[in-house]
Parts: sequence; structure tokens; C-alpha cells
Amino acid sequence: MQHIARKRFGQNFLHDPYFVQSCVRAIAPRPDDLMVEIGPGLGALTEPLLQTLKHLHVVEIDRDLIARLRQRHPPERVTIHEGDALKFDFGSLGSGLRVVGNLPYNISTPLLFHLAQYAAKVRDMHFMLQKEVVERMVAAPSTPEYGRLSVMLQYRFFMDYLFDVPGGAFNPPPRVTSAFVRIAPLVPLPSPARDETIFANMVASAFSTRRKTLRNALKSYLEAADMEALGIDPMLRAENLGMADFVRLANHVAATRPDAQH
Repeated sequence: MQHIARKRFGQNFLHDPYFVQSCVRAIAPRPDDLMVEIGPGLGALTEPLLQTLKHLHVVEIDRDLIARLRQRHPPERVTIHEGDALKFDFGSLGSGLRVVGNLPYNISTPLLFHLAQYAAKVRDMHFMLQKEVVERMVAAPSTPEYGRLSVMLQYRFFMDYLFDVPGGAFNPPPRVTSAFVRIAPLVPLPSPARDETIFANMVASAFSTRRKTLRNALKSYLEAADMEALGIDPMLRAENLGMADFVRLANHVAATRPDAQH
């Protein structure tokens, strides 16, 4: 029975053999890899991955697709985790985890933030995403794409923008171009924050109103004079600061005002 893509789950199924093979080559699975696929859908990546992998975990929310997966793959080959990837505990699968998937575009940003929590357990991640999202992930300061997502992911991960995938490679075809990206945890962190909650909250505040200067956006955390003492112009905007600059500001607040945490 043919599966009709469901809009509420953001389903666009990859079907072009060239791009399927390009993705699998980039992932480069090994037989004993601990791998989890988010949203396996109709199995475009699942099937070729299982040609190499001894076992694969999948996270799927669509009951019809879950039933289809159960028919096609015995439990000793595929473990199905039924539910929402945004609520799934990826850390429960173990360490050295490899995460792959053609991510639903409607939840891609919150899902990336959710996955960032498990960086210590992750070896690498390979995702199909909307091109615009990948451009934001890898963006440099002082560019239109640079924002909170850029800073928070670049704090924790190395990201490699691999290749674009046209809408016609999917069914139904999305109205946007997609891109495939490799993400790997940075070990050790190049600019560790003393308090990651303060760092995350300050980055969110700084980008909450992009036109505000740092002096205004971060006034609840520190004075303009504090920024100047750290060599940062308080009249700049959030988009002008690199990730390490945000860490320096946050570390100053963590050292002088630990009560600013929440």
C-alpha cells in the first residue's frame, strides 16, 4: 500500500538513487557502528545502511511507517523507538553514537538544539536539512545568516556543509533546496563556558532583538564598561560577535554574577 506523505510530520521522502548513495557514502557506515536514524520514512537511507550495519536504531512517530518497518525488518536488525524525536533520550542508546536522518523541516531547529544536549555521547551526525538552515549553522559573524543557532552549534560542534539536494530528489518535492551536513563534537571545546546556562541565556537574549546593540540587549547581565574592559564594543550588535566573544562575556558574568544563571 502506498504511503501518503503527512504534512503534520513534515514528510518529504528522499527517493533519488544518486543522492541516496551520496548520503550513504558521506555517512560511511561500518558494521559495528552504533547508529540511530531519525525519521526513516520509506527507508531510502535505512535499506542501504543495513547492507553494511549489523543493527540500526530508528526513531519514528508515524504509526503506518512503523508498521511498514516492522514488516520489512526483524527486531534483531532494527530496533524501532516509537515516538517524537524531540522527546527521545538519545543518550539512552550509549556512547559513540552516530545519528543520521532526513530531518522534518518543521522541527529541524528545535531538534538540533535537543541533539546538542547529547554531544558527549555522539561520535558524529549526518543530516538532510533545508539549505537555509545549514547556511545558518555554518554562518560566520556579520553575515545575514548568522544567529543564535550558529553560535550555539559552533560552540559545541565542527560542521561540514557537504552538498545541496534539489527538491526533485524528494517525494513530494519541497519548494526549497535541501543540503546534507556532517556534524561532529569538538573535543575538547575550543572556548569552554564556565556556566553553559548563563552562556545559552545570554546568546538567546542578544539575538532576541537583532537590531538592538549589545549594550541594550545584555543590560540585565553586564554594564557597557564591562564589555569595554573585555575589548568588546557595546555598540555592536549580536551578529557582529564571534562564538568565543560570547563565551568571554558569559564567563565574566559567571565569575562576577553567578546569580544571573536563570
